Amino acid sequence: MMATDATLAATMPNTHGESHDTASIQALGFWIYLMSDLIIFAGLFATYVVLSHNYAGGPTGKELFDLPYVLGETLFLLCSSATFGLAMLAMRKGDTRPVMLGLGVTFLLGLGFLAMELHEFGQLIHEGAGPQRSGFLSAFFALVGTHGAHVACGMLWMVVMVVQLATKGLTGPVQSRLLRLGMFWHFLDIVWISLFTVVYLMGVM
Repeated sequence: MMATDATLAATMPNTHGESHDTASIQALGFWIYLMSDLIIFAGLFATYVVLSHNYAGGPTGKELFDLPYVLGETLFLLCSSATFGLAMLAMRKGDTRPVMLGLGVTFLLGLGFLAMELHEFGQLIHEGAGPQRSGFLSAFFALVGTHGAHVACGMLWMVVMVVQLATKGLTGPVQSRLLRLGMFWHFLDIVWISLFTVVYLMGVM
């Protein structure tokens, strides 16, 4: 009987081990993705720095940038990171509803940030300071626009996670996806702080 049990145990698949391996592979894959994204942003930052004084007789950052307005954008994004952090604390307690609420508030703050950025772009283009005006503006629109596109993708991801929370609850895979979304969102926060410093603060000096 004991031999039969041992044989069955040996032939049964180790689902727990396989699940752990899958989670580890997914985490590693996401870290690789973030590093590749970091390389993209590093290239855009380098391009901006090289072209930041290539005005081609057009307006400079000092003439274009409204620092208090951009500071408002920054506050929206910083607050969104805080609300996402609160959602993650609720997730650790196993409370689904506060997690969904936190994601909803984070989405709205991200939407506010994106709306302000699109308004800024529209205003610049209306004033004749579009991306085709100079190398400086081409690099500016490319860098800031790429970050904005990432924010939009993060918001879409939040919508997907809210749907999964409503249908599946706080299962292990859902929590794993939420943690990766948190890494992505905080990464965008760090990129924006660097962008705010290099582009806007240095641009008005």
